[in-house]
Order: sequence, then C-alpha cells, then structure tokens
Amino acid sequence: MGWVRMRVRSPPVMQSKLLCLSLLYLLTTLPLALYVSFSDPASAASRCLAFLPFRSSAPSSAASAALFEYPREYGEHKHAIPATRALCSDPAVFSDYKTVLEEINKLCRNLSASPYAKPALRYQNGRRNSFAGNLSTVERKSFFNHTDSAVEIPCGFFKEFPVRESDRLAMEKCNGVVVASAIFNDHDKIRQLKGLGSETLRTVCFFMFIDDATHRVLASHNILAGERGEAGTVGAWRVARLVAGAGGDHRLPYENPAMNGVIVKYLLHRLFPNARFSVWVDAKMQLTVDPLLLVHSFVAGKGADMAVSKHPFNLHTMEEAIATARWRKWGDVDAIRAQMETYCRNGLQPWSPIKLPYPSDVPDTAIIIRRHGLASDLFSCLLFNELEAFNPRDQLAFAYVRDQMSPKVIMNMFDVEVFEHIAVEYRHNLKRGNGGAGGKQGITRMASSGDIAGSSCERYLLKMWGETTE
Repeated sequence: MGWVRMRVRSPPVMQSKLLCLSLLYLLTTLPLALYVSFSDPASAASRCLAFLPFRSSAPSSAASAALFEYPREYGEHKHAIPATRALCSDPAVFSDYKTVLEEINKLCRNLSASPYAKPALRYQNGRRNSFAGNLSTVERKSFFNHTDSAVEIPCGFFKEFPVRESDRLAMEKCNGVVVASAIFNDHDKIRQLKGLGSETLRTVCFFMFIDDATHRVLASHNILAGERGEAGTVGAWRVARLVAGAGGDHRLPYENPAMNGVIVKYLLHRLFPNARFSVWVDAKMQLTVDPLLLVHSFVAGKGADMAVSKHPFNLHTMEEAIATARWRKWGDVDAIRAQMETYCRNGLQPWSPIKLPYPSDVPDTAIIIRRHGLASDLFSCLLFNELEAFNPRDQLAFAYVRDQMSPKVIMNMFDVEVFEHIAVEYRHNLKRGNGGAGGKQGITRMASSGDIAGSSCERYLLKMWGETTE
C-alpha cells in the first residue's frame, strides 16, 4: 500500500498577513488603552496641578453641570488624545478660587481707572491690499525697536474683519478677561470648558469665532440658528459668525482659513480693546481648569506679560521648520526655506543658555495667556505681520520676533506636563484634500551637507549642532 500524500495547509485565517498584524496591534495596544481608560485622571493631574491652600477652587455643582447637550451625531468628544506625562518637575500652583476672583477683578478695576488704561500702542489705520499691509522684511523689522510712543505700529485691520455689529459691541464691552477660540472651515468641534468656578460664566467673556462653512455644519445639527439667523450662544461660548463685508463682499480677509484664525489668535487686544487679560484656546483643545486660575497663576502671579507652554520635542526654530516640512504642516517647502534664510540673515540664532530666562525657542501655542499691555501687544502685532508675510505657522517666527523686539516681553514658558493637565487635546475634523496647510505640495526630502554650504543659515545650523562656526 502506497503512502497517501497529504498537504497540510494552514487555516485560512492565518494566511492573511493583514489580519495577523491587526491582531498583534490589538494585543499590544489593549493594555495601554485599558490603563488610560481606567486610570484616575484627577490623581494624575494632581501631580502637575497644585491647588492651595485648599481646593475650594473646584467648581460648584451648578457650574460643573453640562453646559450644553450636543446631538449624538455631532461627536463633540470623539478622537481625544490621551495625556502621556503624569509627573511634573515644576507643577502649577493655583490659589483658592474666591481669592483669585477677587484679585483679578481688583486688577481689572484698577487698570480701568488708571490713566494707563488707554492703549499703550498707537496703530496705523487706512486701507491696503492685504489685512496686515503686505510689508517688506525691512519695513517689518523697522518696528521691532519701539522707543517712541508716538510711532504708529502696523497691526492688521487694513481690511475689514467682518463681524456683526451686535458682536462688535459685545466685544467692546468686555473689560476684564476674555477667553477666545475660532473654528474656520469646520476644522474642529465646539467644545465646552470644564472646571469652571461658580462666578466665571458671569465675569468672563467667552467668544467662539466661526465662518459660513462652520455655521452650515452647526446649523445642520440644530446647534445654531438657521442660515440667516443670529448665531447666539452654545453653552459658555458666544458664537460670533463672520459675515459679508461692505458691498456684499463675502470674502474673509484671507483665503486660507488658518490665516483667518491667527487674526483672532494674535490680535485679541484689538478685537477686545477694553479687555485686560485674554486666554486663547485652539479649538482642538478643551480647557479643564478655570481660566481665571490660569490668568492668576501663569501671568498675574508671575509678573509676566504672557504665558505659553514649551514645545514637547523641539528646542530650536530650525528643528520646528524641518518638522513642519517633513510632516506637511505647511506644504510649500521652498517657502519655509526662504523664510528661514530671511530670518538667519536678519539675526535669528539657535537657542542657548544666553537666551535665558527664555527656556526654549519653540512654544506650543495651542493655549496662550496674556496680560494686555505694551510688550505683549507689540509682540502680537510684530508676530502677526510675520505670519502674513510667510505662513500661519506661528512657531517659526516666534523666537525671531521675541529675541529682537524691544521692550522685551516677559514670558512664562511652562512645562508641557502642565499643559497636558490644564486641557484635553482632540484631533481635528480631517477632510480629504483639506488639511488646512495650504501652499503647494511636493515631495519632502532630507537636507544634505550641500544644502548648508553658502546658506545664510550655515552658521545657525553649525551652532545648533554644536560644531565650530570658525
């Protein structure tokens, strides 16, 4: 009897490499997911946030209730990015909520009654072909050294910023602390703030700026009024919809939604001329700490003009520029190269201990806390002019402006560990072909030594790498 030849085959389920890889990924990530889901976020946050002398800064039961009930299909809380850093080398310390409330209100009253309450800067007016005037490099830099209070600074608004008159009047009436955010081109969700104290909704102004594209989506979910209706409020936020300008012009100041966003992000002192403090919150972020506590702890209590987190990875501007090109945060790589060349020719230097007390050249600007005044207003104006000249990636121009402007801005750059515990980050609403980067797209290649030789950034790069510049 001959041998019966049998062919042993693996089960079909094991023949799929994709399925095997998926199972492997599931088995390796499930423990981490379970840890993140079941760990106590309050316990982790307490290591980075210290509430003194006792935690009466926690919200009352009324304030902690849901500020707005979203339709299920809107997906307000989808795609959260879990915080990965629990321990802090320099935790934030918050005073008692009632003490903070009294001190901030007193500060705002004193500033309003002070003869210095008028704007510290004089601004250029008139109409030009772009929102910020399309100034040359020489023109922009000529305003860095501000020694004469009579000199008028270019600070946007050479074209109309088309908000409704009712919103404009409300913005002018805001004379204390303003919290602002913006969603253009339906790039994010409207997220409600958490951890608000019992008096914060009454004393703080909350403004969310949107465009028509965002309004249409919100209206489709019955979150806002109809296409022609007033936007009104959504929970804590007063929603300010940008509308047609004079003559029925529906165009916003810039074609790029990100550039329209940085108008609100950096020119809050002009949009809210009577506000004394401001907190900018990227729409991808959800604040989990009362904004009054943030203002008191990071700015007023530190004697700072503004506060912003250090970037979690990059220290030097050139590192951020390379990452911007590599990850297509801005698609026009040649324009980024030209921007860095311009900055190197005009004095940009890599970070070194000589720049202390500034601990880094690269911030995470998703949350910016400001005391409106000469230094912070000047910094915001100068930085905005750079953004119009090149692109809305504000981290690329940050150190260039900060290091060369005068008077110097007192900046509290706090640890990223603290940043991750004062807010929750969510992913953007991503759409095919609409990443918000703008500019032409192309293949990003790694730089070579040949690219450096003869470049205006050669000395910068060698110094950044710790090599000789002789």
